[in-house]
Amino acid sequence: MTNTLASHAFAVWWKDFERWAIPTSILLGQSRQPGWTRDRIGTLVRQVTERVKVGPDKEYKMAGVRWYGEGVFHRETVRGDAMSANQVTPLVAGALIYNRLFAWKASFAVVPPEFADCHVSSEFPQFIPDAARILSEYLYLFCTREATIRAVNAASTGSSAVSRNRFKEEEFLSFEISLPPLAEQKAIVARWRKAQDEIAAAKKRIEKLESSLHQHTHRFLGMADRRDFILPKAFALEWESLERWSVEFLGRQLLGLNANDAGTYPTFPLAVLCNGISGGTPSTHRTDYWNGNIPWISPKDMKSAHIFDSQDHITQLAVDEAVSLIPKQSVLLVVRSGILQRTVPIAVNQVSAAINQDIRAFVPKNKDQILPDYLAALLNSQQGALLRLVKWSTTVQSINKEELDRFPIPLPPLPIQREIVACVAAGREEIAREREAADRIAREINAEIEALILGTKKVETI
Repeated sequence: MTNTLASHAFAVWWKDFERWAIPTSILLGQSRQPGWTRDRIGTLVRQVTERVKVGPDKEYKMAGVRWYGEGVFHRETVRGDAMSANQVTPLVAGALIYNRLFAWKASFAVVPPEFADCHVSSEFPQFIPDAARILSEYLYLFCTREATIRAVNAASTGSSAVSRNRFKEEEFLSFEISLPPLAEQKAIVARWRKAQDEIAAAKKRIEKLESSLHQHTHRFLGMADRRDFILPKAFALEWESLERWSVEFLGRQLLGLNANDAGTYPTFPLAVLCNGISGGTPSTHRTDYWNGNIPWISPKDMKSAHIFDSQDHITQLAVDEAVSLIPKQSVLLVVRSGILQRTVPIAVNQVSAAINQDIRAFVPKNKDQILPDYLAALLNSQQGALLRLVKWSTTVQSINKEELDRFPIPLPPLPIQREIVACVAAGREEIAREREAADRIAREINAEIEALILGTKKVETI
């Protein structure tokens, strides 16, 4: 046989590629530092293989893993006869766990001890690290860094949309990690934990300030503070005493939403004071509907007291054919699809914006009667009362439009409204400073952990 040399260049038809992926060793971007080892994750962990057979009469606490490294959560408790799986896996305290379907969304966590009575499906593999070589928390920090998530995304496979891509266990176990000595790992984890404690303290201060703002609003209006309002575990009503049977009516009569209990000032239904506008979603198949200059607001954009822009934008054609615009200074409220979120007055850069189907906008009919900022402050202070109107339809949470339109709004004179708005604005500034401090700590610790894992920064060992 004649020996041949490989050519310096070659060509392959694109159709012959199974998939295009940059080698994970390049994406992970680690170099070995003096005293460190370079190991495959598969040599450092043992996968949990225990399965338990599902009993039809037994209840199982099923857990999940949140996106962006935000931990394990109890998803639901379900009977065995209502489950499609024949087997489930018990959670193991201290194990690293991830969501195969959403690993590319940084869905990694370490199982806390309090979740040891929960179970997961096969979509949530667990791995027990060799404690003599690697800490669970250090492996978690490695898995949630940006470079690792890029490698996870490249290694995930699936034949449908990106959200269906799965990060298989064999891919995870093949990743290589540059591993510092255990003492350095402990020091890095301790530095990260200290920063997390600082962030948690800032969030508690924010929650306290938010609660204080709501109390101030209620005091201005002479409303009772119902934070400690305890619902009876059982009650009885004569059928003839019910004006009608509805969630809205029972909410007002039994859950403390009576109009005559609103405080010092007269109340009016929300729909009497405001025009309501429902949102919509332009077809994703129409490329001429997207990437325009008109903000299209969805719940993910509602993270602050005011919205100045959105993550998605649509074209004027989409507005003409598919959705309606809302005017500046509308007040937005999430009315379906998950947890009720903050009500916010809109102040976008453009003259107007559009909203998606999960949001309802309210526009004051007469700004000489009610201020948008006052309405937003009032609804923010009434989040608990609004949540009591939420009902389930299959797996979707929503508030009925008619019940929301009848929500009672206290209407003080404009000078009182302005005083409330000024008080809330001052409180929001303080909250913004606390939130920026928490965000700054998060940015700094993320950058520091990246440098420590890369070995470009040294950490003092414990």
